Amino acid sequence: MYDTLLYELADGVCRITLNRPQVYNALSPGLIRDITSAMEAAGADDRVRVVVLTGAGDKAFCSGADLKEGFASAAASGGTMNLGDSLRNGYHPMIRAIRNLPKPVVGRINGVAAGAGCSLALACDVVICTDEAYFSQIFINIGLMPDAGSTFFLPRLVGPQRAFELSSTGQRVYGPEAAQIGLVSRSVPAAELDAAIAEVVGYYATAPTRAIGALKKVLNQSLYSDLDHQLEQEAENQDALGRSADAAEGIGAFLMKRKANFSGR
Repeated sequence: MYDTLLYELADGVCRITLNRPQVYNALSPGLIRDITSAMEAAGADDRVRVVVLTGAGDKAFCSGADLKEGFASAAASGGTMNLGDSLRNGYHPMIRAIRNLPKPVVGRINGVAAGAGCSLALACDVVICTDEAYFSQIFINIGLMPDAGSTFFLPRLVGPQRAFELSSTGQRVYGPEAAQIGLVSRSVPAAELDAAIAEVVGYYATAPTRAIGALKKVLNQSLYSDLDHQLEQEAENQDALGRSADAAEGIGAFLMKRKANFSGR
């Protein structure tokens, strides 16, 4: 179905694996398109309750933009690479597809997440990495600034001063420190990564999916909203959720003192 990634669905869990391990899962134009398409497909499929995003191999989640392929393609067409258009036409739709997905996206970071690969990880809703994995805003090393959403996500996760330091130095932040400063949700030994992912995914695969999607949307809006707007968004979304099958099940289960069996609807 996809040339550059693996798309698997089982028991409500959609697993999307960047599949270019020979180049540390670097983001080629084809991979960017495939990620965007896969996220949109997962969002439209009622069978999907949670998405796991990871990289093939044991060395990298994603090493960032495939500059070699990008510049080679531009040279072959007789022009120069327009980085602005590359972002607007490729990276931006990819990041929006993740953030607008009305379901949780769990980042399984199994190795290096650098440059736009770091941006890709930070766009996920929950991020779990190995202690050996590292994150780097490596753009500065080639005379560029962070993009693909990093200038939005990074200061909101770690604060403006730390975001400036990380962006202006390109320093590596390994798993334990990343968890300590709030860059990721959790860091675990490599041997425990799959168990940690299974625990989180197991919860979301049986959670009230519509409520998760609504709270994700409203939390996203809160980043650039005011109190009055947020109060109204809470009221509108809560009213819609109150009419859902999951709310009926949840309230009924509470009153009957039993565990709820959410269907995601």
